[in-house]
Parts: sequence; C-alpha cells; structure tokens
Amino acid sequence: MLLIVPFLLGLISALAFAPVGWWPLMPLAFAGLAELIARAPTMKRALLIGWLFGVGQFALGLNWIATAFTFQAAMPAWLGWIAVVLLSLYLAVYPMLATGLAWRFGRSSRLALVLALAGGWALTEWLRATMFTGFAWNPVGVIWVDTFIRGAAGWVGTYGLSLLTVVAGGGLWWFAYGLHREIVRKPMTWRRGGVILLLFVAPELILIAISQFLFENPDRQPASGTSVRIVQPNIGQEDKWRAGFAEEAARRLAGLSGGGGAEPRLLLWPEAAVTRPLDDSRAGEFRAFAQYEQARAAALLRGGDLLLTGGISLDSKDGASVSSATNSVFVIDPLGRIRARYDKAHLVPYGEYLPMRPLLSAIGLSRLAPGNIDFKAGPGARTLALPGFGKVGLQICYEIIFSGQVVDRANRPDFLFNPSNDAWFGAWGPPQHLAQARLRAAEEGLPVVRSTPTGISALIDARGALVEALPWRTAGVIDGRLPPARSGLTLFARLGNLLPLALGFLLLIWAVVLDARRRYRNII
Repeated sequence: MLLIVPFLLGLISALAFAPVGWWPLMPLAFAGLAELIARAPTMKRALLIGWLFGVGQFALGLNWIATAFTFQAAMPAWLGWIAVVLLSLYLAVYPMLATGLAWRFGRSSRLALVLALAGGWALTEWLRATMFTGFAWNPVGVIWVDTFIRGAAGWVGTYGLSLLTVVAGGGLWWFAYGLHREIVRKPMTWRRGGVILLLFVAPELILIAISQFLFENPDRQPASGTSVRIVQPNIGQEDKWRAGFAEEAARRLAGLSGGGGAEPRLLLWPEAAVTRPLDDSRAGEFRAFAQYEQARAAALLRGGDLLLTGGISLDSKDGASVSSATNSVFVIDPLGRIRARYDKAHLVPYGEYLPMRPLLSAIGLSRLAPGNIDFKAGPGARTLALPGFGKVGLQICYEIIFSGQVVDRANRPDFLFNPSNDAWFGAWGPPQHLAQARLRAAEEGLPVVRSTPTGISALIDARGALVEALPWRTAGVIDGRLPPARSGLTLFARLGNLLPLALGFLLLIWAVVLDARRRYRNII
C-alpha cells in the first residue's frame, strides 16, 4: 500500500469543510479510510494510516493559521507554514488513536471496525478539544451545518454528528464491499441487493428522520422585541494596531453606529474594536484616557441603548505599571458607565499569551498580537443581565468553538454574543469559524450574534440558520431583531456532551464484544 493514499484521503476530506463545503467528500473519505484500516497487516501500520490521514486533513483545513504570521514583523511569514505543519503533526495523533482502536477491535468483522472507528473518532475529537488547553477546530460533524441534518446537534451535539458522519462513511464502505462480493462472487438477487442497500442507507435514514421530525417543523415564534445593530467596520489586521490608526477606527465605528429610530437598541462591536484601554487601573492620565474612550463610545448611544464592545482592560498593582491585561467585552450605557464586563477565559496560545515565555522569548519568538504582556484568563462562561434586553452569554472569538462550554448552565442566557477578530485568518478561517458558531446555536437552542472587524458578522437563529450575514472584507451593519431562543431546552442543553460521549463508548463496547466473540469461537 502506498502511504500517500491516507494522506490524500485526508486532504480530500478537508474540502468538506468551509469555505469549499463539498460535504459528501467526508463520508467518502471515511469509507476509504475504513478500507485502508481493514487491509493494514499490523497495528503499527493502522496507526500510521490514521496519522497520515489526520496530517492531510489538518494541514489543508488549517491553512489559515499561516496567514496570522504575515501580520507579525518580529517573525518571518514562512514560519506560519512551519506552524501549520507542526500543529498538524500533533493534532493527527487523535485520528491515529481512533484508527488504532478500529484496527484492534475491528478484525472480527466489518461491523466491528465501523463501530470502533466511529466511537473512537467521537471520543478522540472530544479529547482534542480538551487536552493541553484544547483545539476543537473543524470537528468532522461541522460539515452538516448547511444541511437540515444540522438540527440533530440539538440532540447529540457536535461530537455525535461526527460519530454519525463516520457511521455514514462506514455504511458506504460496507455497501461497496457487499456489492463487490455479491457481483463478483455470487449472482446478484433482489433479496441480496435489498439487504445491501438497507445496510447502506439505514444510518442516513435514521438521521434524516430524526432531523426532519424535530427540526424541520419547529414551533414558530416571532422575533423578540430586542432591536440589534451589528457593526462590521472592515478594519484589517494590517491596520488595526498601526500607530495613529485608532482615530480612523473610531471614525469608522461611529459612522456605522449612528442613526436609528427612537426605539432602544443593542449596539454590537467586534472583539478589541477599541484598541486603546477601556478600563485602566493606573492613575492619572492613563485612567483619564480610558474614561475618554468610554465617553466617546457612549456618545453614539441614546437613552435606553446599550453598547457591547470588545476592548482591553489593564490592571496595575502600584498604580503606575501594568501588572496584567484582559481581553474583554464591556457593556457601556449612554452615560459612559461600564455596566458589566466579561473577561475572555479560553486564551489562544501564542496569540494572547506566550507559553514558556522565558525560553521562547530568549530565542526571539513573541506573541502574534502586539505587546509583551500576556493576557490573564477570566473565570469562564458568564451570563450578564442587560436592562431592557434580557440576558446575554459572552464568548470571545474562538471560545465559541468549544462544544458544551459556551453557556453558564446555572444562569442560562437568552442569546449568545460572539465578538471576534477573524482578520488574522485569511479566506478560510472566517467561514469555518462561522460554521462552528452556528453549531453552538443548534446545540444550545440559542440565537448567536457575531460581530467581527472584517467578517463574517452574522445573526444566527436558535436552530443554527443564518438570518443575515455580512460578506467577508465588507464594511456594513446588520439591523434586525434578535431571534428567540427555543421554547424548551434541547437535549444537548440538558446533558451537554454526556450523550455523545456515552454513544462513543457504547459503540466501542459493542466492537469489543464482537471481537471477544470472535476470539472465543477461535479458542473452541
């Protein structure tokens, strides 16, 4: 077997993700992967197959990471592609574990192989989102976001969708194997053909039936009374932190934020829309500058309005020097007061802090974002009360990609606000980020509002459908009314990832039982 084959299958599978979106390629790639695992003579070869598949999938799917390095003068742009490759080599360990499980417990039958691969894939995707701060980007279940199957996320979550995707690929493989066997080795009969076809379509039919019944005939509700304006100023990363650009950024934000009727509205700006500190505990002119930024933003508001904007907070222990900083969302009222603040909890390594700073800074590495002070993590998902507008849950930038971690379950919000800065991530990152935000909406049954500087800003309903979106690299606003939350909690909102993880373990146990039966029969 040529080892290039699993790598090519991984590359092909990445085309199922946004922005390409050729979702049928993912089940086909898993069908090919199952055949390669079945042909593998040893565990070592099966592990290598899974690792190469993962390297191909991540290297292409995460190509947008290389773009971030083009905005960092302290490091050469080519280092971005080294980072993509190195990250892919690590992330591919998780698919490798799944294929190892499939080979170990799938030798008894093709059914056992499919079960072990699907269960193992769901569990290792969850591990990938958890280990070493986690990197949950592009779970394979996200390929369904533009289909009605997306609705099943409200039951089984993202990792359950990934499990079903692998089962669908296994069904294709099983069908192809059975068809080959029936045609080549035995005469085809209507009975045999019907059994094979049923094996192929059963997983898809079950998933379609559930999705159709639960999500394609929803209880219709009018939009809430909340009037929102989502602002996308089209400020690129090449300009955002440029000396002297803060005034131009403020002008663009003001130009897009003015107007409106007499009705109170919720004004929503992107992550770090205000680049100067909005909250500064240092004394003197530093505090005065922060108060000036608060007042300038508040001048765009009328009575009853509220502004939610991304910004920076600086803390000081001695009143003179900066001891720590936070990447935050501020709630500002028309009087310029900060009514509430959320600090980002899930920080991006190398973007918002430099791991092993003494060592890495000594060899010339730095954060991708400007500044030498690492951001401090906040306490986690929080719900803030907005007088006149209900309750909002905050998730800054890539915090929204972590399934099951976006809501304070003790104080459930009415909607989620996801300010982000996707200006770093080229043409592939923003649509992938949007797709994952839509899955969070479908899982939790909550509308999601996204505001980013260059796109893709969007208003997403509680079933993950796009109500309205602004194109990438376009300045504009979205004026609308906030869609309502689902009338009842989704199963995922009640159980979180407990159900998809239980399904993953159940499939693995089933495969183990089939394998044990084979061993027992061989003994006797």
